[in-house]
Amino acid sequence: MKSSLVAISAAIVVATFVTGLKDRAALQEKFGLASAGKPAPELMMMGRIKPTDGPAGNPEFNAQLVAEKIEAITSPPPAPDTSEPDAAASQPAAPQTAAPPAQTVAQPPAPVTPPIVSEPPAPQQAAAAPQPAVDESALRYFASRGDKVRLQAEISRLQALYPTWVPPADPLAVPQNGDKQLEAMWQLYSDGRYAELRKAVADRQAADAGWQPPADLLDRLDVAEARARLVNASDLKQYATVVDIAAATPSLLTCSEIDVLWRVAEAFIQTERAQRGQDAYAYILKNCTNPAERQATVEKASTLLAYQPMQALLALERPAADGSKEFDAIRDNLARRFMAEGDDDPNLAIAPDYIARLEKLAATQGLASDALLLGWFQLRRNNDADAEKWFRAARAKQDSVAASQGLALALIARKAPEEAEDVMFRWRADSDDATATYLAATANLMALQPPADLAEDVLHRIATEVIARKYVPTAQQFGWYARSLNQFQTAARWFETALAWKPDDEPSAYGLVITREQLSDRKGVLDLQRAWAGRSSRITNLEDTSSLIPNAVTPPPEKGTLAAQQPTQRPPTEPLPAERRITLQPGSQVVVRAAKPAMETATVQRGPRQTRGCSTTIDAEQLEPADALSRGWCLMDINRPMEAISAFEAALQSPSRKVREDAAYGQSLAYLRAGLSGNAAVAATKAPQNRQRAAELQVAILADRALSAFDAGRYRETLIYLDQRAQLQQERIDLMVLRGYCYLNLKMYGDATRIFEAAAATGSRDAARGLADVRNVTHPDVND
Repeated sequence: MKSSLVAISAAIVVATFVTGLKDRAALQEKFGLASAGKPAPELMMMGRIKPTDGPAGNPEFNAQLVAEKIEAITSPPPAPDTSEPDAAASQPAAPQTAAPPAQTVAQPPAPVTPPIVSEPPAPQQAAAAPQPAVDESALRYFASRGDKVRLQAEISRLQALYPTWVPPADPLAVPQNGDKQLEAMWQLYSDGRYAELRKAVADRQAADAGWQPPADLLDRLDVAEARARLVNASDLKQYATVVDIAAATPSLLTCSEIDVLWRVAEAFIQTERAQRGQDAYAYILKNCTNPAERQATVEKASTLLAYQPMQALLALERPAADGSKEFDAIRDNLARRFMAEGDDDPNLAIAPDYIARLEKLAATQGLASDALLLGWFQLRRNNDADAEKWFRAARAKQDSVAASQGLALALIARKAPEEAEDVMFRWRADSDDATATYLAATANLMALQPPADLAEDVLHRIATEVIARKYVPTAQQFGWYARSLNQFQTAARWFETALAWKPDDEPSAYGLVITREQLSDRKGVLDLQRAWAGRSSRITNLEDTSSLIPNAVTPPPEKGTLAAQQPTQRPPTEPLPAERRITLQPGSQVVVRAAKPAMETATVQRGPRQTRGCSTTIDAEQLEPADALSRGWCLMDINRPMEAISAFEAALQSPSRKVREDAAYGQSLAYLRAGLSGNAAVAATKAPQNRQRAAELQVAILADRALSAFDAGRYRETLIYLDQRAQLQQERIDLMVLRGYCYLNLKMYGDATRIFEAAAATGSRDAARGLADVRNVTHPDVND
């Protein structure tokens, strides 16, 4: 009975001692390294992660083995030749022999291994496997100095190198080495004086040939020097070297070396291995527990990784104790970072949560930078209204070139270039992008239809900038703008200026050639046709259109005249509306430098049409076709279109294609002069017409049909004809007035007012009367 009690008591003492020795809680409590039950730091290899090893033996408590040990201790000593090593050992040695099984009971399960693991865990050892021979001198040294960080790093390193090794509960309890020289070497290592340490080792080996430095000291020195080389290479942006050093020194890649892990991740990304860099950051978030380091990891990753990889890292976020999320403190900055990436890539789909977060920040904090991010984000996605809202908010907080440029682009997109020009004028010279935006606004402003009513100072400043920067698009649009005001000399000078800056600008050349044709500058027309032969069919095929302008001075009169009495009647017209002059014009030194054409085209010109010989009545059928053609043009000159129709009909019998073409063209004009647009369309088909003539005839026919429809009170039909004509040629001022009266008769007062105001801005008295008619209808009491 006594023997049994003694055995039970001994078992309790031994089990308690073994458990206390194997449990690292005492070590952790002494140095404050980690909480109880925390898994050992893991080792990240280059392309693989070595996980924390599992239990060294059977995870279940082996009661039979413990009983046998207790029995061996409490029984009388056996014969010397049959004694076991454990029985002969002193009692303090027994726990060391039984250490692996006890550690198996106390150690928690190994953590989940990251997905890039390629190295299997160490195999389980036998229950009685002996402790490995581990050099614990560095461990004791760091413990004696109270260096908790280095102590934890040394424990992690030894556990990675020796999976079955168990750190002592108290490193200071182990007798220290009395070798003062070795202790001095460890001091040099602790101070980072690696070169002096190399020299001290070499000096001692030279003085004592039999002395060998501890392998652990040399290993740690190699690792420390590798760390220094890696940091230096990273600072010098030698990223390939960083990867090479890390691959050769895997013991650096642990959570205790977080700065090294950050540098290696950056090196992967900078060497176009973004997935490996993402894996490195993911390793930290899966295995390292320091909250500040985890947050810093996400911040560093967000500056190097794109939006999608960052979402994968953020999925590794851990919930906080208070129910919030781990990275809530930096989520606002992450939203700004992701929105900035969305500004650069219009195809990037940003989660609505980030957009809503930034909108809330812009509303609550009122930062112009947040509104700018939202403005550019929406502008890149063609959400012009939202973009305009945020750019205006940014300018209200701080008027900057970025906010003004974004607002101007949004205004141009929604066809409000006048305000865009005004917004950007202040910033026009701030940068190349600002200049380009301002000039784009000017080009869009000058191209508005109907033309914008611009003040003289605005026209002056736009022209000044265009000339100073030799911007061809706006110069060309100035030409078309002047043409819309019937200022053909000014238009020609602007087209010439655009060609001087860009000789191959075909639209400017076309504008110049048709303007010279209207100015009866046949030589200038021929010069341009020769210069553009083979390069522009519409320029080289341009025919003499002076037949549309009798005597090459005034345009052909429109059908009838219009009286302005009641809104239901046709508005009056004038031969030419009053002009509003554009005061600033290009300098006189600008000339057209037309390249010598590769080929020349001969243009058959029609002879001068004299009035002699057609004042008397003659049967045109008795004349030769060529003479009949000449008589037809003569009759048109003296405004006898009905007789001209017969003369042109006789000329259509000519065997010459050129004579037939001219006759069909002339007969169409004669029918138009007589107000028979339907007959004019038929006459135009009697002989093939070139593209220019066909377009001119179609324009004239549509205008005549619009007038006829208006006379008959068919206002919607009139608008259809005017719309068709506007697709072929810019609308004249008198036809704009006609359009305004159509809207007025259809009770579309807003549209009528808009058209009359645009036409009245050119100085048209008919348009001014139209505005008065609108006011009489909409506000009769006011006018009374």
